[in-house]
Amino acid sequence: MTVTVQPVPILSDNYAWLLRDDVSGAVAIVDPADAKGVFPAIEAAGRLDLILLTHHHADHTAGTDEVRARYNCPVIGAKADAKRLPRLDQEVVEGDTVRFGSTEAVVIETPGHTRGHIAYFFPKGAVLLSGDTLFSVGCGRLLEGTAEEMFASLQKLSKLPDETLVACGHEYTESNIRFALTQEPENTALHTRALEVKQLRSAGRPSVPSLLAQERAVNPFLRAKDAKKLGEIRAAKDRF
Repeated sequence: MTVTVQPVPILSDNYAWLLRDDVSGAVAIVDPADAKGVFPAIEAAGRLDLILLTHHHADHTAGTDEVRARYNCPVIGAKADAKRLPRLDQEVVEGDTVRFGSTEAVVIETPGHTRGHIAYFFPKGAVLLSGDTLFSVGCGRLLEGTAEEMFASLQKLSKLPDETLVACGHEYTESNIRFALTQEPENTALHTRALEVKQLRSAGRPSVPSLLAQERAVNPFLRAKDAKKLGEIRAAKDRF
């Protein structure tokens, strides 16, 4: 393992993510919406080398400039959304690589929640920063995209290795499970995940990151057979 990932709870239910490259000691922060909320984690890490943004929503970007000003580090985000993001030092598209210490991340374009949403995958460490595209047992609302786009985005992510850690943007897992059980009430893996999450949250611990192999077994959006089915499930979740 080269890259390790730590959730940093901010705002009401968001997560920023602190990344460390075990070889070089480099540190990155993902989606620092609340600068004061992420400063303690960064200070504990002792440095900051990079800021990664997944999409333009303020609950993922609002603290970016304050964090950049303190640590004088570059900001990376989607070229497609450059005009809606804080000033970017590197604009990236599908297939680009982002250097981080001794390793690198691959950029995956994942429209659906927003037009310019991207995810970052670190093969060394098998870490996926999925933002608001893929949640544990859920997916993002279709605010700017279509069910077809979200389905295609989730299919890309679903092809990553089983051991991939899914580091998503929100602590939505308990409510996502309640909905998922209405779709697959006899899914034993989902019932097991429900118990696990209940124990984690009762202990005040995050329910994420989750394993991609587990998401394939319990996430109704990843399990949708086609875009039409995903759209039906997403509409039902919006009404839930």
